[in-house]
Amino acid sequence: MSVPTVREGSGKVVAPTVRIVLVDDHAILRDGLRSVLEREADLTIVGEASTREEGLAVVAEVHPDIVLMDLKLSASSDYEGLALCAQLAKAHNGIGLLVLTTFLDDRLVVEAVHAGARGYVVKDVDTTELVRAIRAVSRGESAFDSRSASAVVRSLNGTPSSIERLTERELEVLRLLATGLSNNMIGARLFISATTVKFHVSNIMRKLAVSRRAEAVYAASKQGLI
Repeated sequence: MSVPTVREGSGKVVAPTVRIVLVDDHAILRDGLRSVLEREADLTIVGEASTREEGLAVVAEVHPDIVLMDLKLSASSDYEGLALCAQLAKAHNGIGLLVLTTFLDDRLVVEAVHAGARGYVVKDVDTTELVRAIRAVSRGESAFDSRSASAVVRSLNGTPSSIERLTERELEVLRLLATGLSNNMIGARLFISATTVKFHVSNIMRKLAVSRRAEAVYAASKQGLI
């Protein structure tokens, strides 16, 4: 998404307003982000959400330029934001998705990129760096802090990492999958939604290089995962 500049009558170049939706399950953090970001003349918060469902609804309603989102959106899942990221990228072509989270490892950074994120920064980043990242994403560029950028470089270089390891949640889903349970039934067992289960199953199949659920179970059993 390339954001053009406009000129006032005096000829002065003025940056257009970047419209942002905040998605985080902590209201106090959203309040803090709003306070900090709206000090910038070119940034404005046009919506907030605390869950994946709220995030989908708010974005569909206000059509922001940027969604600044956490990965953890509920007590039942550490990475529900990944599913939201993928859904938003699919539903809103060109939207700028920027992850702001406490989680940092190679696998998560790369999975966020695969899900459609254009940037990834951790929550201890300073305000200047966060604002810079938001502006970069609004221009259609990528934005990563130094640590997440290193994770992307390692993945591009093929450096061994934990990228293709199954997470604990994915292993839980895989074990229940092996018993023949449906996505709805797995979700009920793990207290997560069927959509989140579907997202985990998709990741499992990608990591195991298979295209069917049965093949995933077979491949996992050969590798001693279940």
